Amino acid sequence: MAEEPAAEVRLLRGQKAKLIEILSADADFVLQHADSRCLLSHQGYQQVKACRVPSEKVTELLDHVLQRGPDAAHGLLELLKDQALQETFPMLCFVKDLQVNTLSSEETSRKRRAASDSQVDIPSKQICKNGSRLVKEKQLMTVARNFGRSWREIGRLALNVPSVKLEQLEEDHSLHVERVFAMLRYWRACQRENATAAHLHYLLSQDDWALPPESIDFLLEKD
Repeated sequence: MAEEPAAEVRLLRGQKAKLIEILSADADFVLQHADSRCLLSHQGYQQVKACRVPSEKVTELLDHVLQRGPDAAHGLLELLKDQALQETFPMLCFVKDLQVNTLSSEETSRKRRAASDSQVDIPSKQICKNGSRLVKEKQLMTVARNFGRSWREIGRLALNVPSVKLEQLEEDHSLHVERVFAMLRYWRACQRENATAAHLHYLLSQDDWALPPESIDFLLEKD
């Protein structure tokens, strides 16, 4: 079940592309300041630091902070308004004018209940616009059992799951199959109406990360 992100997270996510473009001019400078404010975990810091391409380093940094929740996102907003960053990146001046639009607690609760009602269970016969059925949890678990050690690579390259999310899944789940299953559920939540069995089959059949056909062809079978 995907919960609605906090206002700070939504705000930063909406400015993500612009921030990557600006901060890539000195990614290491941003990383060190973020670390000094404890916006990253130790493992997250090492992961971001290992990125060699500035734009990728900033992307990983933003993803990691946003994944940690509203407190970290608020800390990042304050960092972006800091004088040191404002002087180093003059184009960050727009951040000072950003307004965090928070919802009332009643409206937030209502939206979360609505999201919960719509995502707790996906009917097996639910039909998407293109006529394909949405993938079911039973199918996701079957697919998860066929993933090997390259599950992280498949998650990043085939399913477009952020590295920081994969890191979190690895910390949250001790069993391999549970990690992969959680990753597939995350993909389904992000894809929404595009999370069809046929689409998942297509993604897992591509290039070097393709799973054996016999392990995923059942996704193309009709109920």
